[in-house]
Amino acid sequence: MHYQHRFTVDAPLDEVAHFHSQSASMGAITPPPILVRLHSAPTILDDGAEMEFTMWLGPLPIRWRARIEQKSDTGFVDRQISGPFAQWEHLHTFVPIDVVRTEIVDQVTAQLSSHWFWQFVGINMWFGLPILFAYRGWKTRRMLGRKRTAAPVDPSTTAAR
Repeated sequence: MHYQHRFTVDAPLDEVAHFHSQSASMGAITPPPILVRLHSAPTILDDGAEMEFTMWLGPLPIRWRARIEQKSDTGFVDRQISGPFAQWEHLHTFVPIDVVRTEIVDQVTAQLSSHWFWQFVGINMWFGLPILFAYRGWKTRRMLGRKRTAAPVDPSTTAAR
């Protein structure tokens, strides 16, 4: 199975990369019906770093462990080591559009578990990805987006001092 989502944020590449390298960012951009409890993770995620967390989908706790791989200034992979899927790979790519805007591309490749219960959970999670990533895009834009500044002052209208 393959899923892709892309959106643009009004923030330069380095800010986008820094935001995504912080383990706390995951919980910050997760939609409210899903609660994320981080059990262990370094503050800054680097190549080989592992995160262990529980996602609560209503009353159902889903324990997950992921490893960060191929980290660079333009993205990284988080790979499920243990969790509800037989395989899960999430490629985060950051593409500079110009000096103040960056496109974020999320690509998820997954394979369902062979266990009937985890297949059921995985299918439901998979069908929820469009909502999850739409929220993540909205929240990331709100958290990183440039604040609109007031109209520039026309120097010809200001009094000389």
